[in-house]
Amino acid sequence: WAFTLRTGVPLISSTAVRAYSEEKVHEVVLKQAALVKQQRPNEGCKDWDLLNEAYERCGEVCAEYAKTFYLGTLLMTSERRRAIWAIYVWCRRTDELVDGPNASHITPRALDTWEKRLDNIFQGRPYDLFDAALSHTVSNYALGIQPFKDMIEGMRLDLLKTRYNNFDELYLYCYYVAGTVGLMSVPVMGIASESKASIETVYSAALALGIANQLTNILRDVGEDGRRGRIYLPQDELASAGISEDEIFRGQVSDKWKIFMKNQIKRARMYFDEAEKGVAELTEASRWPMWASLLLYRQILDVIEENDYNNFTKRAYVGKAKKFASLPLAYGRAIMGTSKFF
Repeated sequence: WAFTLRTGVPLISSTAVRAYSEEKVHEVVLKQAALVKQQRPNEGCKDWDLLNEAYERCGEVCAEYAKTFYLGTLLMTSERRRAIWAIYVWCRRTDELVDGPNASHITPRALDTWEKRLDNIFQGRPYDLFDAALSHTVSNYALGIQPFKDMIEGMRLDLLKTRYNNFDELYLYCYYVAGTVGLMSVPVMGIASESKASIETVYSAALALGIANQLTNILRDVGEDGRRGRIYLPQDELASAGISEDEIFRGQVSDKWKIFMKNQIKRARMYFDEAEKGVAELTEASRWPMWASLLLYRQILDVIEENDYNNFTKRAYVGKAKKFASLPLAYGRAIMGTSKFF
């Protein structure tokens, strides 16, 4: 927000892996936080008609594929809304390389080509309209390239790994595919001028939100991933709980599965708690959509519990009524500017 692939090479101890993983991610956090203190030139494309079309196209994609998220962006200022759309579209296109209709044809070399294209975006040489929107965005905000490159690294993992030996490995994967989004978003969201929190603290909280969201995705999609032969759950924790892969593939909701799930949900909520510390420090215009996003995503965990931990055949879905009911709560927290409001 390093591991060893399952190739027979002995893993180092869990504690050592965790220390290395967290240290590696923390270095990225520090670098991104340092960029905020630097004055960035306003460069890139100056064809405003082209840029307006590029951003509008990004907004259309966001509205079609991420309706709840899109509604949240409408609460932001126009400039920040457009920038978030550009980042969202790039992240979606990156994810679809390994999870979209042409995923079966994607190779590591294709991801290398995508990474070179990313380099061109940051150097002001966009390939298409979507690239142009992101290129303009990175020229106007303190966005470093490393989180974007790390997300591509997460896609490489999806081509190579279908199991994660422990949470230390899973943590790094969650950083790559979702924690990076938190780091990309902070410069656009902005930190409140009255905030007394360090920039590093806000970035760490944004990282935590990404980790929390991805852990929630994993818990919601256990059944779907299982049908694809994938298990994004710590293998050592499954073994300790006495749960076999066959039980997961059969969708067996046993007492031991429920206990296991309670612990996984507890961990995800811990990261949501950590994320709240940063949302309260954002600019006032960004707090409401971020609180709304956090509260809505957190409710997915509640629905898993309501479904009696059957995340094999029942998809944890938050209905419209619950979504709308969350908006006043999110607004209350945004106005108070602190996670201690409730």
